[in-house]
Amino acid sequence: MKNAWPWVTLTLLGAYHGLNPGMGWLFALSLGLQERSRRAVLSALLPIAFGHAAAISLTILGVRLLQGFFSQRILQIIVAATLLTLGFFRMFRAHHPSGGGMRVGFRDLFFWSFLMATAHGAGLMLAPILLAPPMPGMSHSLRSSGSSVAGLGREVLGLAVVVHTLGLLLVAGTLSLAAYQSYETSGLRLLQRAWFNFDLLWAVALLVAGVAALWI
Repeated sequence: MKNAWPWVTLTLLGAYHGLNPGMGWLFALSLGLQERSRRAVLSALLPIAFGHAAAISLTILGVRLLQGFFSQRILQIIVAATLLTLGFFRMFRAHHPSGGGMRVGFRDLFFWSFLMATAHGAGLMLAPILLAPPMPGMSHSLRSSGSSVAGLGREVLGLAVVVHTLGLLLVAGTLSLAAYQSYETSGLRLLQRAWFNFDLLWAVALLVAGVAALWI
């Protein structure tokens, strides 16, 4: 289990991102309610997941590029400072990207999800895990000092994105379908009563990740 902690953490972070309505499940639900179709809910989840994965991958690429200019410790400080700044900013000035209507296609959902994940700093929350020296449980053949973040090869980084995204997709899909089923039986009463301030929770999570980045 000790060697599995990075994968478990990546999955749980994906699940947490999927739990946040700002990451897409509420949009998928809205489209499903508009079309009055579970299929519309499910079809919206795939481009949302791809957009999230693209934002995560771009962040990893950025960390990898910075690794060529800064030492491991300096890079940790940069990541921590960015997370803490974004966390404080979102705590007091939370807002979401806007634009577009509800009649959207695959490409619109992809770019919307990409922008949301980027604006929320979703990819940065993975950086402390990927910067942990070294990520345990990996075979030597998957490590490549010339093409990796903190010694991790492309295969491992790609798998990290996949694992994280699957966690998001599972939770977001479950929530959106459960909410759709609830709407069919009791209308919007469940959403009206069960709402939670995820913007504040997200800001706190960014701050925690920023502190964690200094201690890895």
